[in-house]
Amino acid sequence: MQANTTSAIEARQTGNRIVIGGIAAIVVILLTAAVLLFLNLPDANAFNARVEALFVENASLTGQAEIKLLEILAQSGTAFSETLDSYRFVIFVLLIFATALLVAAVAFLVMLIAMNRRMGQIERKGIEVNSLLISRDQNMVYLNNFEFKLTDAAIETLSVLAEARMDDEVLSGAEIEGVISGRPSSDCEEAAGATRIKRLRDTLGNQMISELLVRNIARRGYMLAIDKDVIRMV
Repeated sequence: MQANTTSAIEARQTGNRIVIGGIAAIVVILLTAAVLLFLNLPDANAFNARVEALFVENASLTGQAEIKLLEILAQSGTAFSETLDSYRFVIFVLLIFATALLVAAVAFLVMLIAMNRRMGQIERKGIEVNSLLISRDQNMVYLNNFEFKLTDAAIETLSVLAEARMDDEVLSGAEIEGVISGRPSSDCEEAAGATRIKRLRDTLGNQMISELLVRNIARRGYMLAIDKDVIRMV
C-alpha cells in the first residue's frame, strides 16, 4: 500500500514537472521569436537618417520648392517612425496574448487529463460511499452528501438491491421483479426487472452516480457497488 502511494506521488510529481517544463518551453520559444522579430524589424529612425543625409548631401538645394520637398520627406520620416513604433507595440501585445492563450491551453489540457484519470479510477473502483440511508416512509435516499427524492417504485427497487447487497447477493432482473411483485422469479420476465433498474437510474438523475452505484454484472444480474456496512434502512 505504501509502495503504491509512493509511486502515485512520484507519478504526480513527474507530471507536474512535465507541465512546468512544457509551459516554460512555450514561454522560451515565444520569447525567442519575439527577440528575433524585433531585431529584424527596420530601425524606426532609418527613414529620418536617410532624409538627414539628403539634406547634407544636397546643401546646394536652396530653392523654395526643394526645401519644401525636403521638409515633406522629413515629416514622412517622422510619420513612418511613429507608425513603426505603434506596430512594435501591437506585435508585443499580440505575443503576450499568444503566450497567455498557449499557457491556458496547456493548463486546461492538463486539467482534462487529470479529470479523465480521476474518472477512470472512479469507473474502476466505483463510487466511494461512506453512508447510504434509505428512508422508505419519506421516499428519500441520502448518499454521502447527496439527497434524492425517489418515486415509490424506485425506492422499492433500491431497497431490494440494498437488502441483496447486505446478503452478498446478485439479483437478476427476474428476481428483482419477483421480490417486488411477490411472485416467483420463474414467472417474471428479465425485462421487467431491467425496466425497474432503468427507472431507478433515471430517478437518481446524475448519470455518473446512477451508473456506478447500480452495477450491472454480465450474465449474473444487478448489485449495489458499495460496501454493505455503510447501508442503513429505516
